[in-house]
Amino acid sequence: MKAAASICLLLMNVSTQGLIAQQATPPQTNPTAPAAQQGVVTDTTGTPGLPQAPQPKVTEPLYLRDTAVDFTKPQSHFWNPIKPYTSITVPQTRLGNTPQLAQLLRDGKIYLSLSDAVTLALENNYDIEIARINLDIADTDILRSKAGGTLRGVSTGIVANTIGGTTSTISGGGGPGGTSSGAGGGATGATGIVLSTNGGGPAPTALDPTFTGTLQYENANTPQPTTFITGTNTLNQTTGTYNFGYQQGFLTGTQFNFTFNNSRTTTNSLRANYTPQLNSQFQARVTQHVLQGFGWGINGRLILQAKNDRRITDSAFRQQLLYTVTQVENIYWGLVSAYEDEQAKERALTQSTQLTSDNRKQLEIGTLAPLDVVNSDSAVAADKQALVASQSNLEYQQLLMKQAIARNLNDPQLSSAPVIPTDRVGLDRLQEEDTPIEELVRQAYENNPQIEQALLNMKNNEITIKALKNGLLPTVDAYAFYGGAALGGTRNPIATCTDPTTGATIPCDVPESGLGTVLGNAFNGSFPDKGVGVNITIPIRNRIAQADQARSQMEYRQSQMRLQQLYTQVRIQIINGQYALTNDRAQVQAAQASRDFAAQSLDAEQKKYRLGASTTALVLQQQRNLATADNTLISATAAYAKDRVALGQLLSNLLDKYGINIVDAATGNISHAPAIPGLTTPKEPEAPKPISSAPVPQQ
Repeated sequence: MKAAASICLLLMNVSTQGLIAQQATPPQTNPTAPAAQQGVVTDTTGTPGLPQAPQPKVTEPLYLRDTAVDFTKPQSHFWNPIKPYTSITVPQTRLGNTPQLAQLLRDGKIYLSLSDAVTLALENNYDIEIARINLDIADTDILRSKAGGTLRGVSTGIVANTIGGTTSTISGGGGPGGTSSGAGGGATGATGIVLSTNGGGPAPTALDPTFTGTLQYENANTPQPTTFITGTNTLNQTTGTYNFGYQQGFLTGTQFNFTFNNSRTTTNSLRANYTPQLNSQFQARVTQHVLQGFGWGINGRLILQAKNDRRITDSAFRQQLLYTVTQVENIYWGLVSAYEDEQAKERALTQSTQLTSDNRKQLEIGTLAPLDVVNSDSAVAADKQALVASQSNLEYQQLLMKQAIARNLNDPQLSSAPVIPTDRVGLDRLQEEDTPIEELVRQAYENNPQIEQALLNMKNNEITIKALKNGLLPTVDAYAFYGGAALGGTRNPIATCTDPTTGATIPCDVPESGLGTVLGNAFNGSFPDKGVGVNITIPIRNRIAQADQARSQMEYRQSQMRLQQLYTQVRIQIINGQYALTNDRAQVQAAQASRDFAAQSLDAEQKKYRLGASTTALVLQQQRNLATADNTLISATAAYAKDRVALGQLLSNLLDKYGINIVDAATGNISHAPAIPGLTTPKEPEAPKPISSAPVPQQ
C-alpha cells in the first residue's frame, strides 16, 4: 500500500514537471521545484506554456569523426575543373569480421566476455553500421541545402534487425520498440505524428550559380511569296547563334540574371544592309522578392533545418548505440542462462543415472523392488529429454550471440565453434538503487536522446511555422534591368537604295563595322535598354496556403504533446525500473536460498537412502526439487541482469558508464575495450555427492 501511494504521489507531480523547449536553448531549471518557482514560457501564439524541463544533454557532434569523404563539402574546381561533374565514390562498407573475433577462438571454442561482446558489436553489428551510414546521409542534405535545394530527409528511427535480446521485465525496457523511420527525428513515425509540413513554405532561391550557353549553326532556304520584301524568290540565310547566360540567387531573396546574345547572319536578300550581319545584345536583371520569399531567414531556413537534422541524426545514433548495447547485453545474459541451464541439466542427469545404476545393483542382489528401478529409469529418460532441449536452446543462444557480434558467419570454424560466456552478473548493490527517484528522473531527462531529438524537431517545426506564415503573403517581385544592343557587319554588295534627290537606284551607303566595334557599341551605352517594374501575384482565396499554415501549427501542438508524453513515460519507466531492480535482487536472494536448501535436502535424503531410511521415490523428488530450484535461480539472475542494463538504457548513461567513446563508435574503430562494472567470474554451484554405496536393508 505504501508503494502504491508513493507511485500515486509521484504521478501527481508529473503535471508540474518540465515540458517543451519553446526557445532555441531551454534554460536550466530544477525539475523538483514547484511550478510557481520555475520559469514559465509562452509559445508561438503567446499562450503561456508549461514549465521548462532541464536542458537535455547535447550529443557530441559526430562530424568530428575521421572519414574518408566529407559529404557536406562539394568537389572543388581547383586543380581539376571537371571534378564537380564526376561521380563521388562512396567507400565500400566492410563485410568481414574484425580480427578480434578470431583472436577469441581457442581450442575450437569462442571464450567471450561481456566487454568483448560489446566491443565486437560496436565494430561488426549491422544495425549500428546501418545507423552509422545515416550520419553521412544527413551530411548530403546539408550540402543540398547550401545550394538552395529541398531536403530529402534521413531515417532517424531505431534499426532493430538483430534477433533476440529485447526481453525485459521493465515496462518499456529493451529499447523503444521495433524498427521505425522518419525524416524529422525521434518524434515521427511510430509515435503517431506525421510532419507533412516540415520543410514547407516558399521555395528558396537557387544559391549555386548557373552558366548557360547556346551555340547553334543554321542554314535555311525559305521560299518567298513575294519579292517585294526580300527581292528574291528564295531566301537563303546562314545563321550562327552564340548566346550565354549567368544566373545566381542569394539568401536575401535576390535573383541576378545576365544574358549576352550574339548572332552572325549571311543572306541573299536584296533588302538587307549587311551580309554577314552581326547582332549583339546584353541585359543584366536584378529581381528582389519583396513579400513572399524575402530575407535570409526564409531562404536560409533549410540550411538551419539540415543542420538540426544532422544533430538529430547524431542523437539518433547515440540512441541506436544504447539500444544495440542493451540488446547485445541481453543476448549475452540469455546465453549465460542457457549455458548454466545446460550445466544444471547435465548435473541432474548424472545424479539420476547414478541412482539408476545403484538401483540395478540392488535389484540384482534382491534388496530392491523392480518398481523402484522403473521409477529411476523414468527419471533418467525425463532428464535426458530436458538435457536435449537445454542443449538445443544453448546452441540457439550461441547462434544469436554470433549474429549480434559478427558480420560474416560463413567461416566454418567460426560458425561451428561454441560460445563460452566468461562473465557473470554480480549482486553488488548499484548506486541507482539508492538514488532518489527525482534525481534519477532528472538524469533521464538530461540524457534521454529521444527528448533531445524531440526538442530539436520542435525547432524545425518553429522554422516551418514561420516559413508557412510567410507563404500566406502575395508574391511581389521588384526588378530592374539594364542592357544594350548593337548592329553591324559588312555592307551587302547587292543591296540597293533609292537616291532621295534623283530617284535613281544606287548601292546602299551604310557604315561597316567589325565584331569589336559591334561589341563596343553594345556595352558603351550607345543603344541603352533600361527599366524597372513590379510583378504581382495575388491568390484570390489563398486556401492552400491557409491550410498548410494551420496544419503546421497543429503538428507543432502534436509535437508539444509528444514531448510531454515522453517526460511522463520516462518518469514511469524510471520508477518501475528502480522497483524492478529491488524486486529482482530479492528474488535472486530467495532463489539462491531455495537452491541451497534443495541441495542440502537432497544430500540429506541421499544419506538417509544409504542408511536405508529413505526410498528411491523420495530421492528422485529431492532431485526434481533441486532442478526446479536451479531453474528458478537461473531465471531470477537473468531477469536481474537484464533489468539492470534496461535501467541503464532508460537513464541513457550506459555509454558513459562503460567508457564507450561515441566518436570511436561512429568510425567503427574502437580504441579501447569497454569497462563494464558489476561483473564476477563464473562460480560453479556445489553438486550433491553421488550415491556411492548401497542402502542397508531394513530390519
